[in-house]
Amino acid sequence: MIDLNDLLEQVWPIAAQQAMRTESVELKNALSRVLAEDVVSTLNVPQHDNSGMDGYAVRCADLQPGQPFRVSQRVPAGSSPQHLQPGTVARIFTGAPIPPGADSVIMQEDAVVNDDASVTFNALSKPGQWIRRAGEDIASGQVVLAKGSRLDAIHVGLLASIGVPAVTVTKRLKVGVMVTGSELQSPGEVLQPGQIYNSNEYVWCGLLESMNMEVRSVGIVPDNFEATCTALQSLADCDAVISSGGVSVGEEDHVKPAIEKVGQLRSWKVAMKPGKPIAFGHINRPGGGQSWFFGLPGNPVSSAVAFQLIVKPFLGLLEGQARNEVDWRSRMRKVKADFAWSKPDSRREEFLRVDVQSDKAGLFANQSSGVLTSLASSSGLIRLAKGQQVEPGGWVDYVSYQDLMK
Repeated sequence: MIDLNDLLEQVWPIAAQQAMRTESVELKNALSRVLAEDVVSTLNVPQHDNSGMDGYAVRCADLQPGQPFRVSQRVPAGSSPQHLQPGTVARIFTGAPIPPGADSVIMQEDAVVNDDASVTFNALSKPGQWIRRAGEDIASGQVVLAKGSRLDAIHVGLLASIGVPAVTVTKRLKVGVMVTGSELQSPGEVLQPGQIYNSNEYVWCGLLESMNMEVRSVGIVPDNFEATCTALQSLADCDAVISSGGVSVGEEDHVKPAIEKVGQLRSWKVAMKPGKPIAFGHINRPGGGQSWFFGLPGNPVSSAVAFQLIVKPFLGLLEGQARNEVDWRSRMRKVKADFAWSKPDSRREEFLRVDVQSDKAGLFANQSSGVLTSLASSSGLIRLAKGQQVEPGGWVDYVSYQDLMK
Protein backbone atom coordinates (compact mmCIF):
# COMPACT_ATOMS: atom_id res chain seq x y z
CA MET A 1 0.00 0.00 0.00
CA ILE A 2 1.07 3.56 -0.66
CA ASP A 3 0.97 6.24 2.06
CA LEU A 4 -1.41 9.12 1.44
CA ASN A 5 1.35 11.75 1.58
CA ASP A 6 3.35 9.83 -1.03
CA LEU A 7 0.29 9.57 -3.28
CA LEU A 8 -0.34 13.31 -3.03
CA GLU A 9 3.27 14.05 -3.98
CA GLN A 10 2.87 11.87 -7.08
CA VAL A 11 -0.50 13.18 -8.26
CA TRP A 12 -0.72 16.85 -7.30
CA PRO A 13 2.41 18.03 -9.19
CA ILE A 14 0.88 16.73 -12.42
CA ALA A 15 -1.96 19.25 -12.13
CA ALA A 16 0.38 22.11 -11.23
CA GLN A 17 2.36 21.57 -14.45
CA GLN A 18 -0.60 21.98 -16.79
CA ALA A 19 -0.95 25.05 -19.00
CA MET A 20 -4.00 27.09 -18.06
CA ARG A 21 -6.47 28.88 -20.30
CA THR A 22 -7.38 32.38 -19.18
CA GLU A 23 -10.08 34.97 -19.75
CA SER A 24 -11.02 38.43 -18.50
CA VAL A 25 -14.19 38.75 -16.43
CA GLU A 26 -15.93 41.74 -14.93
CA LEU A 27 -15.39 42.08 -11.21
CA LYS A 28 -19.08 41.41 -10.48
CA ASN A 29 -18.65 37.97 -12.11
CA ALA A 30 -15.32 37.11 -10.48
CA LEU A 31 -16.53 35.38 -7.30
CA SER A 32 -14.87 31.95 -6.81
CA ARG A 33 -12.67 32.39 -9.89
CA VAL A 34 -8.89 31.87 -9.72
CA LEU A 35 -6.54 34.75 -10.56
CA ALA A 36 -4.26 34.08 -13.52
CA GLU A 37 -1.92 36.98 -12.69
CA ASP A 38 -0.96 39.20 -9.76
CA VAL A 39 -3.15 42.24 -9.14
CA VAL A 40 -1.09 45.36 -8.38
CA SER A 41 -2.66 48.50 -6.92
CA THR A 42 -2.23 51.73 -8.87
CA LEU A 43 -3.25 53.90 -5.93
CA ASN A 44 -2.96 54.30 -2.18
CA VAL A 45 -5.77 53.16 0.12
CA PRO A 46 -6.73 55.40 1.73
CA GLN A 47 -5.72 57.91 -0.93
CA HIS A 48 -5.19 60.69 1.63
CA ASP A 49 -4.68 61.13 5.35
CA ASN A 50 -8.17 61.03 6.83
CA SER A 51 -9.96 61.18 10.14
CA GLY A 52 -10.73 58.03 12.06
CA MET A 53 -13.32 59.83 14.20
CA ASP A 54 -15.96 62.52 14.17
CA GLY A 55 -14.32 65.43 15.97
CA TYR A 56 -11.92 68.32 15.38
CA ALA A 57 -8.71 68.56 13.37
CA VAL A 58 -6.14 70.54 15.34
CA ARG A 59 -2.51 71.63 15.53
CA CYS A 60 -1.03 70.04 18.64
CA ALA A 61 1.35 72.98 19.11
CA ASP A 62 -1.64 75.36 19.50
CA LEU A 63 -3.34 73.40 22.26
CA GLN A 64 -3.53 74.80 25.77
CA PRO A 65 -5.72 73.45 28.63
CA GLY A 66 -9.05 75.31 28.76
CA GLN A 67 -8.28 77.49 25.73
CA PRO A 68 -11.25 78.11 23.37
CA PHE A 69 -10.72 77.73 19.62
CA ARG A 70 -12.65 79.16 16.71
CA VAL A 71 -13.93 76.61 14.19
CA SER A 72 -12.58 77.91 10.88
CA GLN A 73 -14.01 75.28 8.53
CA ARG A 74 -16.23 72.22 8.31
CA VAL A 75 -14.80 69.11 6.60
CA PRO A 76 -17.23 66.29 5.69
CA ALA A 77 -16.14 63.13 3.90
CA GLY A 78 -15.63 63.69 0.20
CA SER A 79 -14.70 67.37 0.55
CA SER A 80 -11.45 69.18 -0.21
CA PRO A 81 -10.35 71.09 2.93
CA GLN A 82 -8.43 74.35 3.05
CA HIS A 83 -5.19 74.88 4.94
CA LEU A 84 -5.93 75.06 8.67
CA GLN A 85 -5.57 78.64 9.89
CA PRO A 86 -3.21 79.02 12.89
CA GLY A 87 -5.01 79.11 16.23
CA THR A 88 -8.20 77.57 14.83
CA VAL A 89 -9.62 74.07 14.53
CA ALA A 90 -11.67 72.33 11.83
CA ARG A 91 -14.88 70.40 12.45
CA ILE A 92 -14.19 67.04 10.77
CA PHE A 93 -16.05 63.79 10.21
CA THR A 94 -14.96 60.17 9.90
CA GLY A 95 -13.24 59.50 6.57
CA ALA A 96 -12.80 63.17 5.69
CA PRO A 97 -9.39 64.40 4.48
CA ILE A 98 -7.13 66.00 7.10
CA PRO A 99 -6.71 69.73 6.37
CA PRO A 100 -3.13 70.72 5.48
CA GLY A 101 -1.44 72.02 8.61
CA ALA A 102 -3.45 69.86 11.03
CA ASP A 103 -1.56 67.03 12.73
CA SER A 104 -4.13 65.43 15.03
CA VAL A 105 -7.85 64.80 15.59
CA ILE A 106 -9.66 65.17 18.91
CA MET A 107 -12.88 63.16 19.03
CA GLN A 108 -16.08 65.09 19.64
CA GLU A 109 -16.64 63.36 23.01
CA ASP A 110 -13.62 65.30 24.33
CA ALA A 111 -14.89 68.65 23.08
CA VAL A 112 -17.26 71.26 24.58
CA VAL A 113 -19.04 73.65 22.23
CA ASN A 114 -19.29 77.07 23.88
CA ASP A 115 -22.12 79.58 23.56
CA ASP A 116 -20.13 81.63 21.05
CA ALA A 117 -19.61 78.48 18.89
CA SER A 118 -15.96 78.20 19.92
CA VAL A 119 -14.67 74.85 21.13
CA THR A 120 -12.81 73.93 24.32
CA PHE A 121 -11.16 70.53 24.72
CA ASN A 122 -11.21 68.34 27.83
CA ALA A 123 -8.10 66.45 26.72
CA LEU A 124 -4.92 67.36 24.89
CA SER A 125 -3.79 65.44 21.85
CA LYS A 126 -0.67 63.87 20.42
CA PRO A 127 0.49 64.20 16.80
CA GLY A 128 -1.11 61.55 14.61
CA GLN A 129 -3.99 60.79 16.98
CA TRP A 130 -7.08 59.45 15.13
CA ILE A 131 -5.45 60.01 11.74
CA ARG A 132 -5.47 57.19 9.19
CA ARG A 133 -2.46 57.68 6.94
CA ALA A 134 -2.54 57.54 3.16
CA GLY A 135 -1.56 54.07 1.97
CA GLU A 136 -1.67 52.48 5.41
CA ASP A 137 -4.07 49.83 4.09
CA ILE A 138 -2.72 49.45 0.55
CA ALA A 139 0.26 51.23 -0.99
CA SER A 140 0.49 52.12 -4.67
CA GLY A 141 2.55 49.42 -6.43
CA GLN A 142 1.68 46.76 -3.83
CA VAL A 143 0.63 43.26 -4.94
CA VAL A 144 -2.87 43.12 -3.47
CA LEU A 145 -3.73 39.56 -4.49
CA ALA A 146 -1.33 36.99 -5.90
CA LYS A 147 -1.75 34.79 -8.93
CA GLY A 148 -3.44 31.54 -7.91
CA SER A 149 -5.80 33.11 -5.35
CA ARG A 150 -9.40 31.91 -5.46
CA LEU A 151 -11.53 35.01 -5.07
CA ASP A 152 -14.00 35.16 -2.20
CA ALA A 153 -16.37 38.03 -1.38
CA ILE A 154 -13.74 39.92 0.64
CA HIS A 155 -11.20 39.58 -2.20
CA VAL A 156 -13.71 40.99 -4.67
CA GLY A 157 -14.42 43.90 -2.34
CA LEU A 158 -10.69 44.49 -1.94
CA LEU A 159 -10.26 44.69 -5.72
CA ALA A 160 -13.19 47.10 -5.92
CA SER A 161 -11.48 49.30 -3.31
CA ILE A 162 -8.56 49.88 -5.69
CA GLY A 163 -10.83 50.53 -8.67
CA VAL A 164 -10.27 47.29 -10.57
CA PRO A 165 -13.17 46.78 -13.04
CA ALA A 166 -12.13 43.37 -14.40
CA VAL A 167 -9.60 40.63 -13.66
CA THR A 168 -7.79 37.95 -15.64
CA VAL A 169 -8.74 34.52 -14.35
CA THR A 170 -8.31 30.92 -15.41
CA LYS A 171 -11.23 29.41 -17.27
CA ARG A 172 -13.70 27.35 -15.27
CA LEU A 173 -13.00 23.65 -15.28
CA LYS A 174 -15.47 21.25 -16.84
CA VAL A 175 -15.71 18.12 -14.68
CA GLY A 176 -17.50 14.95 -15.69
CA VAL A 177 -19.24 12.71 -13.16
CA MET A 178 -20.33 9.07 -13.48
CA VAL A 179 -21.40 6.56 -10.88
CA THR A 180 -21.20 2.86 -11.64
CA GLY A 181 -23.26 0.01 -10.29
CA SER A 182 -26.31 -1.92 -11.46
CA GLU A 183 -27.51 -1.88 -7.85
CA LEU A 184 -27.97 1.91 -7.94
CA GLN A 185 -31.31 3.63 -8.37
CA SER A 186 -32.16 7.32 -8.71
CA PRO A 187 -34.03 9.10 -5.91
CA GLY A 188 -37.74 9.13 -6.64
CA GLU A 189 -37.71 5.70 -8.24
CA VAL A 190 -38.93 2.56 -6.49
CA LEU A 191 -36.14 0.40 -5.11
CA GLN A 192 -36.09 -3.12 -6.40
CA PRO A 193 -34.67 -6.01 -4.33
CA GLY A 194 -30.92 -5.51 -3.81
CA GLN A 195 -30.93 -1.87 -4.96
CA ILE A 196 -29.78 1.26 -3.13
CA TYR A 197 -30.19 4.93 -3.92
CA ASN A 198 -27.42 6.80 -5.70
CA SER A 199 -25.95 9.43 -3.34
CA ASN A 200 -22.37 9.86 -4.62
CA GLU A 201 -23.50 11.76 -7.71
CA TYR A 202 -25.32 14.32 -5.57
CA VAL A 203 -22.42 14.75 -3.15
CA TRP A 204 -19.88 15.27 -5.91
CA CYS A 205 -22.03 17.57 -8.02
CA GLY A 206 -22.76 19.71 -4.97
CA LEU A 207 -19.10 19.94 -3.98
CA LEU A 208 -18.03 20.74 -7.55
CA GLU A 209 -20.70 23.37 -8.00
CA SER A 210 -19.64 24.98 -4.72
CA MET A 211 -16.20 25.30 -6.34
CA ASN A 212 -17.84 27.15 -9.26
CA MET A 213 -17.00 24.38 -11.71
CA GLU A 214 -19.04 23.34 -14.72
CA VAL A 215 -20.42 19.88 -14.00
CA ARG A 216 -21.58 17.30 -16.53
CA SER A 217 -23.04 14.10 -15.14
CA VAL A 218 -23.98 10.99 -17.11
CA GLY A 219 -25.66 9.58 -14.01
CA ILE A 220 -25.73 5.87 -13.26
CA VAL A 221 -23.72 3.55 -15.52
CA PRO A 222 -24.61 -0.17 -15.27
CA ASP A 223 -21.95 -2.81 -14.59
CA ASN A 224 -21.23 -3.41 -18.25
CA PHE A 225 -17.94 -3.00 -20.13
CA GLU A 226 -19.42 -1.45 -23.28
CA ALA A 227 -21.65 0.94 -21.35
CA THR A 228 -18.70 2.01 -19.21
CA CYS A 229 -16.51 2.69 -22.28
CA THR A 230 -19.31 4.71 -23.90
CA ALA A 231 -19.85 6.81 -20.76
CA LEU A 232 -16.15 7.54 -20.38
CA GLN A 233 -15.76 8.55 -24.01
CA SER A 234 -18.79 10.85 -23.77
CA LEU A 235 -16.95 12.76 -21.04
CA ALA A 236 -13.57 12.88 -22.80
CA ASP A 237 -13.86 16.60 -23.58
CA CYS A 238 -14.01 17.43 -19.86
CA ASP A 239 -10.93 18.65 -18.02
CA ALA A 240 -11.39 15.85 -15.47
CA VAL A 241 -13.72 12.93 -14.86
CA ILE A 242 -14.70 11.37 -11.52
CA SER A 243 -16.15 7.88 -11.20
CA SER A 244 -17.18 5.75 -8.25
CA GLY A 245 -16.69 2.02 -7.91
CA GLY A 246 -15.57 -0.53 -10.48
CA VAL A 247 -11.80 -0.07 -10.18
CA SER A 248 -11.07 -3.41 -8.49
CA VAL A 249 -10.49 -6.68 -10.33
CA GLY A 250 -13.82 -8.42 -9.77
CA GLU A 251 -15.93 -9.79 -12.61
CA GLU A 252 -18.36 -6.87 -12.25
CA ASP A 253 -15.65 -4.19 -12.00
CA HIS A 254 -15.47 -2.72 -15.51
CA VAL A 255 -14.00 0.76 -14.97
CA LYS A 256 -10.38 -0.42 -14.83
CA PRO A 257 -10.42 -2.32 -18.16
CA ALA A 258 -12.53 0.41 -19.78
CA ILE A 259 -10.04 3.15 -18.83
CA GLU A 260 -7.18 0.98 -20.05
CA LYS A 261 -8.97 0.76 -23.41
CA VAL A 262 -9.77 4.47 -23.81
CA GLY A 263 -6.76 5.88 -21.97
CA GLN A 264 -4.30 4.95 -19.24
CA LEU A 265 -4.76 4.08 -15.58
CA ARG A 266 -2.77 3.77 -12.39
CA SER A 267 -4.47 2.29 -9.34
CA TRP A 268 -3.33 2.09 -5.74
CA LYS A 269 -4.30 0.66 -2.44
CA VAL A 270 -3.85 3.73 -0.27
CA ALA A 271 -2.91 3.25 3.37
CA MET A 272 -5.86 5.32 4.58
CA LYS A 273 -9.22 4.51 6.12
CA PRO A 274 -11.74 5.23 4.71
CA GLY A 275 -10.75 5.48 1.04
CA LYS A 276 -8.39 2.60 0.34
CA PRO A 277 -8.89 1.94 -3.43
CA ILE A 278 -7.97 4.96 -5.58
CA ALA A 279 -7.38 5.08 -9.34
CA PHE A 280 -5.85 7.88 -11.39
CA GLY A 281 -5.19 8.22 -15.09
CA HIS A 282 -6.55 9.86 -18.19
CA ILE A 283 -9.01 9.42 -21.04
CA ASN A 284 -7.74 10.07 -24.56
CA ARG A 285 -9.59 12.71 -26.55
CA PRO A 286 -10.41 11.89 -30.18
CA GLY A 287 -8.80 15.10 -31.44
CA GLY A 288 -5.76 14.84 -29.18
CA GLY A 289 -5.13 15.70 -25.59
CA GLN A 290 -6.50 14.03 -22.50
CA SER A 291 -8.99 14.30 -19.69
CA TRP A 292 -7.77 13.43 -16.19
CA PHE A 293 -9.57 10.58 -14.47
CA PHE A 294 -10.14 9.69 -10.81
CA GLY A 295 -11.74 6.42 -9.77
CA LEU A 296 -12.98 6.61 -6.20
CA PRO A 297 -14.48 3.99 -3.88
CA GLY A 298 -18.19 3.25 -4.12
CA ASN A 299 -18.93 3.64 -0.42
CA PRO A 300 -20.31 7.17 0.10
CA VAL A 301 -18.09 8.17 3.04
CA SER A 302 -14.96 6.76 1.39
CA SER A 303 -15.64 8.60 -1.86
CA ALA A 304 -16.48 11.91 -0.12
CA VAL A 305 -13.34 11.79 2.04
CA ALA A 306 -11.14 10.82 -0.92
CA PHE A 307 -12.65 13.61 -2.99
CA GLN A 308 -11.88 16.24 -0.35
CA LEU A 309 -8.38 14.99 0.48
CA ILE A 310 -7.13 14.07 -3.00
CA VAL A 311 -9.35 15.18 -5.89
CA LYS A 312 -10.50 18.62 -4.79
CA PRO A 313 -6.91 19.91 -4.30
CA PHE A 314 -5.93 18.40 -7.69
CA LEU A 315 -8.77 20.29 -9.39
CA GLY A 316 -7.76 23.48 -7.60
CA LEU A 317 -4.20 23.12 -8.89
CA LEU A 318 -5.52 22.32 -12.35
CA GLU A 319 -7.52 25.54 -12.19
CA GLY A 320 -4.41 27.52 -11.24
CA GLN A 321 -4.64 27.76 -7.46
CA ALA A 322 -1.37 27.99 -5.56
CA ARG A 323 -0.13 24.87 -3.77
CA ASN A 324 -0.34 26.52 -0.34
CA GLU A 325 -4.01 27.34 -1.00
CA VAL A 326 -5.08 23.78 -1.76
CA ASP A 327 -2.94 21.79 0.68
CA TRP A 328 -5.33 21.02 3.55
CA ARG A 329 -2.48 19.63 5.67
CA SER A 330 -1.32 23.18 6.43
CA ARG A 331 -4.77 23.98 7.85
CA MET A 332 -4.82 21.17 10.41
CA ARG A 333 -4.86 22.18 14.06
CA LYS A 334 -4.69 20.47 17.44
CA VAL A 335 -7.86 19.73 19.40
CA LYS A 336 -8.52 17.65 22.50
CA ALA A 337 -10.13 14.26 22.05
CA ASP A 338 -13.32 13.76 24.00
CA PHE A 339 -13.18 10.03 23.25
CA ALA A 340 -10.96 6.96 23.42
CA TRP A 341 -9.64 5.08 20.36
CA SER A 342 -8.07 1.91 21.67
CA LYS A 343 -8.05 -0.35 18.59
CA PRO A 344 -6.28 1.57 15.85
CA ASP A 345 -5.42 0.21 12.41
CA SER A 346 -1.75 -0.78 12.38
CA ARG A 347 -1.48 -0.68 8.56
CA ARG A 348 -3.45 2.43 7.61
CA GLU A 349 -3.81 5.95 8.91
CA GLU A 350 -7.39 6.74 9.87
CA PHE A 351 -9.66 9.71 9.31
CA LEU A 352 -12.35 9.76 11.98
CA ARG A 353 -15.50 11.84 11.70
CA VAL A 354 -15.85 14.13 14.71
CA ASP A 355 -17.79 17.14 15.86
CA VAL A 356 -15.58 19.81 17.44
CA GLN A 357 -17.04 22.23 19.96
CA SER A 358 -14.80 24.56 22.02
CA ASP A 359 -11.72 22.69 20.72
CA LYS A 360 -13.03 19.35 22.03
CA ALA A 361 -13.64 16.58 19.51
CA GLY A 362 -16.60 14.27 20.01
CA LEU A 363 -16.52 11.04 18.00
CA PHE A 364 -19.44 10.00 15.81
CA ALA A 365 -20.48 6.59 17.09
CA ASN A 366 -20.54 4.71 13.77
CA GLN A 367 -17.34 5.13 11.72
CA SER A 368 -18.39 2.76 8.93
CA SER A 369 -17.52 3.95 5.41
CA GLY A 370 -21.13 3.45 4.34
CA VAL A 371 -22.72 5.69 6.98
CA LEU A 372 -23.30 9.04 5.29
CA THR A 373 -24.87 10.45 8.46
CA SER A 374 -21.39 10.41 9.99
CA LEU A 375 -20.46 13.21 7.58
CA ALA A 376 -23.73 15.08 7.97
CA SER A 377 -23.45 15.08 11.78
CA SER A 378 -19.76 15.96 12.08
CA SER A 379 -17.71 19.11 11.54
CA GLY A 380 -14.47 17.60 10.27
CA LEU A 381 -11.89 14.84 10.35
CA ILE A 382 -9.35 13.68 12.91
CA ARG A 383 -6.19 12.32 11.26
CA LEU A 384 -4.56 9.44 13.13
CA ALA A 385 -1.24 7.89 12.21
CA LYS A 386 -0.95 4.14 11.72
CA GLY A 387 -1.45 2.43 15.06
CA GLN A 388 -2.17 5.69 16.91
CA GLN A 389 -4.24 5.22 20.05
CA VAL A 390 -6.21 8.06 21.59
CA GLU A 391 -7.00 8.69 25.24
CA PRO A 392 -9.62 11.19 26.41
CA GLY A 393 -8.00 14.60 26.76
CA GLY A 394 -5.18 13.75 24.35
CA TRP A 395 -4.27 16.14 21.54
CA VAL A 396 -5.11 15.05 17.99
CA ASP A 397 -4.81 16.59 14.50
CA TYR A 398 -8.06 18.00 13.12
CA VAL A 399 -9.21 19.62 9.88
CA SER A 400 -12.72 20.98 9.42
CA TYR A 401 -14.86 20.37 6.34
CA GLN A 402 -14.95 24.15 5.92
CA ASP A 403 -11.15 24.27 5.71
CA LEU A 404 -11.08 21.27 3.36
CA MET A 405 -13.33 23.14 0.92
CA LYS A 406 -11.42 26.45 0.95
